[in-house]
Amino acid sequence: MTDDAPVAGEPDNTQALDDLLDDVFRAQERVEQGEIYRRAVAAELPPDLLARIDALPEGEYSVDEASDLLGGSLG
Repeated sequence: MTDDAPVAGEPDNTQALDDLLDDVFRAQERVEQGEIYRRAVAAELPPDLLARIDALPEGEYSVDEASDLLGGSLG
């Protein structure tokens, strides 16, 4: 069993994450971790997603890198 599979009764956050990344990376190739986190807070994403984003090492990410590290389906 993997952590990526939604648990019965819990929402699947993959779509929320994909929507956030689509918005954050619109017209930008690379975005800093702090900006992704700020946008996630503003979008009121669930605490588990905020924790995953906050745990990313500081630096710039492409949409593919961010999606891979965060468990999104983009890329």
